[in-house]
Amino acid sequence: MVVLTGNSLTLEDIKRVVMEHESVTLCDIQRKKIELNRQTVEEMLNEKRVMYGINTGFGKFSDVLIEEDDLEELQLNLIHSHACGVGEPFDEKISKVMVLLRANALAQGYSGVRPELIQQLIDILNVGIAPVIPQQGSLGASGDLAPLSHLALVLLGEGEVFYQGKRMHTLDAFQQVGLIPISLKAKEGLALINGTQAMTAVGVITYLEMEKLLYQSELTAAMTMEGLHGIMDAFDADVHRVRGHQEQMEVAKRIREILRDSELTTAQGEMRVQDAYTIRCIPQVLGACWQTLHYAKEKLTIEINAVTDNPLIFSDDNKVISGGNFHGEPIAFTMDFLKLGIAETANISERRIERLVNPQLNDLPAFLSPKPGLESGAMIMQYSAASLVSENKTLAHPASVDSIPSSANQEDHVSMGTIAARHALSMLQNTRRVIAIELICAMQAVEYRGIEKMAEKTRLFYEKARYIVPSITKDRIFSIDIENLADWLKESQESDVTNLKGEVRVYE
Repeated sequence: MVVLTGNSLTLEDIKRVVMEHESVTLCDIQRKKIELNRQTVEEMLNEKRVMYGINTGFGKFSDVLIEEDDLEELQLNLIHSHACGVGEPFDEKISKVMVLLRANALAQGYSGVRPELIQQLIDILNVGIAPVIPQQGSLGASGDLAPLSHLALVLLGEGEVFYQGKRMHTLDAFQQVGLIPISLKAKEGLALINGTQAMTAVGVITYLEMEKLLYQSELTAAMTMEGLHGIMDAFDADVHRVRGHQEQMEVAKRIREILRDSELTTAQGEMRVQDAYTIRCIPQVLGACWQTLHYAKEKLTIEINAVTDNPLIFSDDNKVISGGNFHGEPIAFTMDFLKLGIAETANISERRIERLVNPQLNDLPAFLSPKPGLESGAMIMQYSAASLVSENKTLAHPASVDSIPSSANQEDHVSMGTIAARHALSMLQNTRRVIAIELICAMQAVEYRGIEKMAEKTRLFYEKARYIVPSITKDRIFSIDIENLADWLKESQESDVTNLKGEVRVYE
């Protein structure tokens, strides 16, 4: 059971809830603080205090006062008018993370909502309902207005959801699970949509998947080293110790551990004096990629426990303050930075693919083909990898350097953080396919070298991956291999590549 306090949620907690279906509950202490915070809002309304978004319009309409009898309609109109998302919906996991993060942010007790509203979010999560939320339409300030409005619709029994693998109207799902739509009170609509939970949810999923993929890229690179008789001296601990980057030292240590019993790697001067950079500099490059991931973890951990609402209600001091915590710049920068690590993981992998298939760079059969000339082997797999890497380079352009004014120039600087996060996730998916292609080529290469000479860890990786993709004995439709292996890498538990999950397409 994950208990929401508003300030103690971890990335591991999110994984347990969204991927392992652990239940969520609201902390009793926080429930009391939330009730007090709501009471403060009610008292201020009775005092006729002017409060943005509570008894005024929104954005450029902030100077328009709203009559008391219209306050609930104001919140409903807000959700309906702001539900302008377009495009394909987010993956169900991302939608569920958004629900969890919104509940956690409101649980801090600075947003002036009722506990019932937060409980509705938790109930939706616990029964396995995921809102259908279009991916496009957010500027990343004032928060993720459009995506979160589609989330808010579900609380009201409107919009669409995913439930038990089917897309349906929200009321149909509610009837199946016994949930009842709620009505919004003053402030509650704004509290639901003023935040960074869309970009942060995409960022969290990207982080969790990238962490796993980096471990897998190291294991794949180690197998490539065996296929190319890579030189182990460049991974000596002293080499990396004297530079001092912790992540670089850790990558080198893991490669040494993976290949410690390999009979296929070589020593300096045994076959050649040194390897090309894509082999020799694996720790330096992937170590830097790990640095971008660690930075992302630090900032995401802060943001998943952040109050990103506006205005904020401080009950102890009887204050209502309009601020800008909804601005997504910290996450926009974070995701743009992480994109560099994702891009370079693919970039160096594609160059190793080239070294595996190019007969001018190795002594393996040309393009790893069983019958070079008659059969093309892995020739066009390298093309696909190159295409994915090039696409990543265009997506790596920082979204955060762009801004378009909105709401009649009242909201005149925005973060584009959700675009940055979406691009990072798209790049991750491209990179996973590049790693899959390298793994296919590396497996073929070690077969020529002798799999009985492989290290124990790479041999186990080879055997499990061979269950997904058979050896290349003749040309076939390699697209199926690439997608199968990429799916397997995605569904494997952490770096435990021995765990086979998901469906595998077979050859007819």
